[in-house]
Amino acid sequence: MKQYLTNDPWCVVEDGFHPQYNEVTESLMSLGNGRLGGRGNFEEKFTGKTLPGNYVAGVYYPDKTRVGWWKNGYPDYFAKVLNAANWIGIDVDVEYETLDLNTCEVRDFRRVLNMQEGYLERSFIAVLKSGKEVKVNAKRFCSIVDDEAGAIRYSITPLNFDAKITITPYIDGAIRNKDANYDETFWDEVRKETGYGEAYIELRTRKTGFHVVTGMCVEVEQNGVKLDYQSQPIKYEKYVANRMTLDCRQGQETVIFKYAVNLSSLNYDSDELLKSAHQYIQRISRKGYDKMLFEQQQAWADKWKMNDITIDGDSDGRTVAAQQGIRFNIFQLNQTYTGEDERLNIGPKGFTGEKYGGSTYWDTEAYCLPFYLATADQKVARNLLVYRYKQLGKAIENAQKLGFRAGAALYPMVTMNGEECHNEWEITFEEIHRNGAIAYAIYDYVRYTGDETYLAEYGLEVLVAISRFWSQRVNWSEAKQQYVMLGVTGPNEYENNVNNNWYTNYIAAWTLRYTMQAVDIVKRIDPAAFAELTDRIHFREEKEIAKAKDIVEKMHYPFDETRQVFLQQSDFLDKDIMPVSEIPKGQRPLNQNWSWDRILRSCFIKQADVLQGLYFFEDEFDTATLQRNFDFYEPMTVHESSLSPCVHSIQASKLGMKEKAYEMYLRTARLDLDDYNNDTEDGCHITSMAGTWLAVVQGFGGMRVTADGLSLAPYCPDGWTSFSFKIRFRGALLQVTTTQQTVSVENFSPQPITLHMHGQTVTVGANAKQEVPVVLA
Repeated sequence: MKQYLTNDPWCVVEDGFHPQYNEVTESLMSLGNGRLGGRGNFEEKFTGKTLPGNYVAGVYYPDKTRVGWWKNGYPDYFAKVLNAANWIGIDVDVEYETLDLNTCEVRDFRRVLNMQEGYLERSFIAVLKSGKEVKVNAKRFCSIVDDEAGAIRYSITPLNFDAKITITPYIDGAIRNKDANYDETFWDEVRKETGYGEAYIELRTRKTGFHVVTGMCVEVEQNGVKLDYQSQPIKYEKYVANRMTLDCRQGQETVIFKYAVNLSSLNYDSDELLKSAHQYIQRISRKGYDKMLFEQQQAWADKWKMNDITIDGDSDGRTVAAQQGIRFNIFQLNQTYTGEDERLNIGPKGFTGEKYGGSTYWDTEAYCLPFYLATADQKVARNLLVYRYKQLGKAIENAQKLGFRAGAALYPMVTMNGEECHNEWEITFEEIHRNGAIAYAIYDYVRYTGDETYLAEYGLEVLVAISRFWSQRVNWSEAKQQYVMLGVTGPNEYENNVNNNWYTNYIAAWTLRYTMQAVDIVKRIDPAAFAELTDRIHFREEKEIAKAKDIVEKMHYPFDETRQVFLQQSDFLDKDIMPVSEIPKGQRPLNQNWSWDRILRSCFIKQADVLQGLYFFEDEFDTATLQRNFDFYEPMTVHESSLSPCVHSIQASKLGMKEKAYEMYLRTARLDLDDYNNDTEDGCHITSMAGTWLAVVQGFGGMRVTADGLSLAPYCPDGWTSFSFKIRFRGALLQVTTTQQTVSVENFSPQPITLHMHGQTVTVGANAKQEVPVVLA
C-alpha cells in the first residue's frame, strides 16, 4: 500500500512532490469526459518517471497478436486503446534553461484533483540550476459541456529575476503505446498547419483508418491584459507548435490559456474534420476559459446532485478516507462513460492508461450496469445492452471459429467491435462465463426497470444465441449421468483449464432457465415479434427448449458433502487447502512474486468465483449455505483482481459480518488511491469502481430488487454516524439516509412508491419522507 496522498472528502491531494510514485499519481489524477481524456501528466517537459497518455473514445488499433505458439482459434489481433496526440504540452525555457522538475529543486509542490468541480490543479516553485526561481500554477479540465475539448490555464511568475521566457505550446502526435506488441507506431500523419496562436495536426490510424484532428489555440495575458504577442510556428513530423518569447518581470504573472480539441472520424466526415476543428476552437476560445470553467463546475454540480454518496462519522480520519474513496470511484465512472453514445462502452482503464486494451469486458454487465440503472436515465443502461445486441453477429462468428454452429454465440472476453481480441488462451478459449454475465445483465435490466419490451426488441435474440452456445458446450458424462463442462477458466483466473467450475456450470444452466422464461414473456406480450424472431433465427422452439430443460435438470455441480460447500471445480480439494494468512510475508501480490505454475497449483483465489455466483443468485440459496461458502472461500482469497473485494463486502453485509464488510469496502474504495495491488501506475481500475458503489448501496444499504419490488435493509457501519445515497427506480427518485438507529427514504417523485424495509412494507408518499428503525440480523 502507498499512503502518500492526503485524505480529503472532495479532492485527491499530493502535498509535496513524490517522483518515485509519479506514474501512480498520473493515473489517479486522470481527467475525462466520456469522449476524450488523459492521464495527469505535467504540461511542461518532464524527464523523470512518467507515462504520457491521452485517449480518444472509440479509436483503436488492431495490434498483431503476440503469442509463443499459435493455436487454431487465436484472435488475429489485440485491440489497443490508442495513445493519441498529446495536446497539453507547454514547454518553458528561462534564458536557455528548460523548466524540468526532474532536473531542478522543487518547493511547495501541490497537485490537486478537484472531484467536486472536475479539474486538475498543480502549483510549485522551481529553483533552476542558475538559481532563478519561478512559480507555476497550472489548471486544466476536459469539458463535459463541450465534450470534444479541453482547456488549460498555465501561469508562470519569476520570483527573483527579470528575464525573457520562451513558451512553446505544442501538439505532439509522435506518441507510442508503451504496450505495443511489436513496438509499432500506430499513427500516420495526414496533414498539419499552424497560424497565429493556432496549430492543427490530423493523424490517421494504420489499418483501422480512424482520422483524428487535434487542434489548439493559445492566448497570453500579463497584468490581466491580453498580449498581442509574436510567435514562431514550428512543424516537425507529427508535431506542431507556436513558440513565443516574452519579457517577464520579477513578481509579474504571465498566463497562457491553451484551448484544445480532439475531433474524430467517428463523429465527423473525415473530409470535414479540419474545418470542424477550426470552428470548434473558435467557438470555445470566444467563450473563454473562465466561462468554460464555470460551465464545467455547474455540470459537475448537477452530476453530484444525483450520484453523490455522503458519509458522516468520527473525526479520526477513517470516515474521510471512506468518503474520499467512494467519491473518487463515482468521479472516475462519470468521467469514463456518459451513455450519450451507444457505440461506446466502459473500458477497464477508461482514460487513465492503456493496459488491457479493448473497450468492453464482462465487467460492464456484471458490475457497471447496476450503477447506471440506479443513477442515470433508463436509456443509459439500455444503451449498454443495445451495444452488445449490435455485436451479436460478431459473437456468432466468434463461436463459429471455435466450432460451434446453428447460431450459437460466444461473446468476446475483450473487444472493440465485437470480435474477440484477447491473446491469452486460458481467457480467449476458456473464460466463457462472460456469456452468462451478458444474459444476467438482460435479466437485471428487465427486473430493475420492468421493461419487458426490451426482450421482444433485442433481449430474447441474444438469450437464444447464448443458450445455443451453452447447449453445445456441455458434455454428457456417462459416468456421472449428468451434463458436465470441461476445460474452462472461471472468474478465478488463478485456476486454468479446470472441469466443472461451479460458477460457470450454474450460470450456464440459469441462462437456459431464464431464456425459457423470456420465451414465454415475449410470446405473451408480443406474439408477432416472437413469430418474426423464430422465423429469422430458425428457432426450433420445441426441440431447443426440450434440450435446455434436460441440461437444467441434469447439470453437474461439484459439492463437498463433508463441508457442505460447493466446490470451485471438481478437483479443488486435491489442493493443499490453507488460508491466505499462511503466505510468507513479502510474497504478495502473488502474481508479482510467484511463478504461474505455483499459483495454478495453489488453493489461493484471485477473485470471487463461487461467491460471485452466490452474489448473483443469492435468493436461490438459504443464509446457512451463503455463510458456509463464505467462511470456506474468503480466507483463501487474495483479492488480486480489482473485481473481488466488492463482492465479498456485499456478501459480508448480507451475513451480518460488519467488520469484514467494512474491511472489504475500504479495499475496493481505496484500491487505486492506496495502490493495494501495486499496479495503479498502469491506470485505474474503472469497472471495479462500480463495485465500490455496489458495496455501499447493495452492501451497507441492502438494496435488492425482487418479484415484490424494491427492498432495502440498510445499516450504518461502526464509526459512521450516517450515510446517504440516491437511486432511481421505475420513475421514482429516492434518497436513502441511514443512521445507527433509523433509515429514512425521501421520495422526490410525484407518485407514491411502496417498498420493503427491514421486514416492513412501507409506502412513501409523493414528495414525502418515511422513517423506520434499523433492524440488525
